[in-house]
Amino acid sequence: MSTLKKLTTGKVWCFAIGQFGWSVLAALISSWLVPYYQPDLATQQAGQPILIPQGRVVLGLLTILGAITAFGRIFDAVTDPVIASMSDRCKSKAGRRIPFMRAAAIPFALACILTFWSPVSHESWLNAGFLFLMLMLFYLFMTMYCTPYNALIPELGADQKTRMAISTSISFTYIAGMAVAYVAPVIWGMLEQSMPRVLAIRITFTVIALIGLVCMFVPIFTIRERDYIAVVPSESTAMRSLAATFRNRDFRVFVASDIAYFLGITMFQTALPFFVTSLLKLDESMSTVYFVLMTALSMIFYVPINKLTPKFGKKKLILFAFTVFTLSFVYTACFGQNLPIPPAVQGYILCAVAAPAMAIFGILPQAVVADIAEYDALETHENRSGMFYAARTFAFKMGQSIAMLLVTAFATIGQETGLGYRITAIAAAAVCVLGGVLFMLYNEKKVYARIMK
Repeated sequence: MSTLKKLTTGKVWCFAIGQFGWSVLAALISSWLVPYYQPDLATQQAGQPILIPQGRVVLGLLTILGAITAFGRIFDAVTDPVIASMSDRCKSKAGRRIPFMRAAAIPFALACILTFWSPVSHESWLNAGFLFLMLMLFYLFMTMYCTPYNALIPELGADQKTRMAISTSISFTYIAGMAVAYVAPVIWGMLEQSMPRVLAIRITFTVIALIGLVCMFVPIFTIRERDYIAVVPSESTAMRSLAATFRNRDFRVFVASDIAYFLGITMFQTALPFFVTSLLKLDESMSTVYFVLMTALSMIFYVPINKLTPKFGKKKLILFAFTVFTLSFVYTACFGQNLPIPPAVQGYILCAVAAPAMAIFGILPQAVVADIAEYDALETHENRSGMFYAARTFAFKMGQSIAMLLVTAFATIGQETGLGYRITAIAAAAVCVLGGVLFMLYNEKKVYARIMK
């Protein structure tokens, strides 16, 4: 048998570029779907048309957009364990993960693009039906790419040093991908000078999505999975593997905390353009400025986090990040004339305060899942990395689906005063408190001890 290769720094970054690709697509949906299909008054005045029925028309509680996105995430969550099990059991000569990523990349990007290309140019249920179909396809192919991709993290990271290098690099490219998606208003703002607003937005999203597609192909064609990994495919069925995964107490604790985190951060990110336009009364392009600035500031903390993690452990740093996000979201709820600070400066303060927490959550949770997956493999003698990351992706999607329901519903409250967006910020802070309390139950010492042994 040939000796397995060790992942070089260059290959680590080839792998991380794939994260940049899919995070661009995910950020286009998570950041701009709501402003595009459920615009506030300021955005409508800027020329954004209404394309789907508005208001809480589903059971008198939910908006059409909220119901569609929530159902899409539920559908997505159901497919997670199925795709994870298929990947864990795959016996392809190309490996267990890469074949799925290769098959999913193009339809993943195409579904993202078509989500914003509604068939008619005015308010219509046809647009709502088309949006529903495209989002279902988007979430399906996102699972097919991301679940196998994430499963490669503990498999390629054969030791703690390599694992932290992977987690740090993919955190960098994940945030960079989101930042690129947030540059969209600047691009479509320039295009609006020569074409209608909707066409400018669609062209912008199409170009950004194609860039993401090219990046998703980088790890597929530069990393030969079998050169680095010698894992025996799992023989468990999807349900047996999922049940065995959730028998791990520390993983259950982590997933519960992770759902709370993704719920809070998705509510904040989805409502960020509204915080800017409705609360601070600034131009929508300022949301790009704030997110890019927050991203740049967070990168300053990458090296300190890597140095502090061996000293303090991942658990303490993540609890610190929960605290910072909680305070940041409470502060956001006070945006506007309630504070004796110029509106633009209020946003800059938020960027500075939230940046370290953004960096911590970008790096460490992925590494925690890798630790738990390795611990479980040592205890059970069966490698189910794909299922562990599928369950983590489930947390990500459940948090996002609930967030979409809440944000779209809150947005209908007091639109003239922005009350609904203040409620959104307070709700995000509350779930971050819950996430921190839950994560306190994670037994990091036990997991570390078994891995080191």
